Amino acid sequence: LFLVLLTLWISLPAAANAPDLLLKDLEGKQHKLSEYIGNGQWTVVVLWAEDCEICNAEIEALDFFHDEHKNKNARVLGVTIDGADKVALSRDFVKRHGLSFPNLLIEPDMAQIIKFGGGDFIGTPTFYIYTPEGQIVASQAGAVPNDVIEKFIADYEKK
Repeated sequence: LFLVLLTLWISLPAAANAPDLLLKDLEGKQHKLSEYIGNGQWTVVVLWAEDCEICNAEIEALDFFHDEHKNKNARVLGVTIDGADKVALSRDFVKRHGLSFPNLLIEPDMAQIIKFGGGDFIGTPTFYIYTPEGQIVASQAGAVPNDVIEKFIADYEKK
């Protein structure tokens, strides 16, 4: 299963820089995506929705990844695609799961979502991995175990 999941990662042939989108956090404060990506650490961005069953089942494990790596080599950024109309539900999701990583809000607009650079958006959760320099190097729709993320980063650093 581990090897199957590892091969599901879509490694992007030419790394592209992260878009500098202007997004709001769940309290309404605006942030540039560059505040979180490309600042000397790997960044795992997860696009989630509050009613996504996989997101609800897997998001707490991703919070463990963030807590374990945030002071070392990697961090997590959550981006909910629920939009401003569902911000209260998004806040409840974060609170219910006790998430310690930052979460931003994007409208459920395909033109905005695909700017993350990983190609077509299939659904939630979708993961994007950015290098410490801010280049997107992988994307994956569906659940991704923490050990697969760690192995991907380790293997990429060996190249």
